[in-house]
Amino acid sequence: MFTILRVLVFILSGVGFDSLTSLSIAADEAVLRPRVPIDQIDEAKVWKNPFEATDENIALGKAIFHGKAFCVTCHGRDGKGLGDIPGLVGKLPRNFTDKVWQAARTDGELFWILKNGSPGTDMASFIPLVLTEEEAWHVLLYVRAFGRQ
Repeated sequence: MFTILRVLVFILSGVGFDSLTSLSIAADEAVLRPRVPIDQIDEAKVWKNPFEATDENIALGKAIFHGKAFCVTCHGRDGKGLGDIPGLVGKLPRNFTDKVWQAARTDGELFWILKNGSPGTDMASFIPLVLTEEEAWHVLLYVRAFGRQ
């Protein structure tokens, strides 16, 4: 049943049949489960990134991802998430190159996680302690770019 769901998500996300071979390395059920609490998810889903995915905005997000926000420390330079992080407890960092996961999560949900952390993981809140809201939206443009590779 779950494999059928993943195929439908792939097709509906516009990835197409030629990418179906990637399903074997795509997200599993736990990865696709929303991290935003059920009583807040409807609101988070409607939040839209106010910045366009221009080369300049993505480059700004990349600079923040690799610098000030230190996302690269856990998610790696290639966005695939590092699996061997000393002291990490809980789930591994998200693989941003997973097209199924990319299609399943809205920008608003990802922004919520940057603002509140990811329950059940070591992902902490970054807004406003580390990032401004504007910087967070730029980071998300770069995170989305991993899904287009």
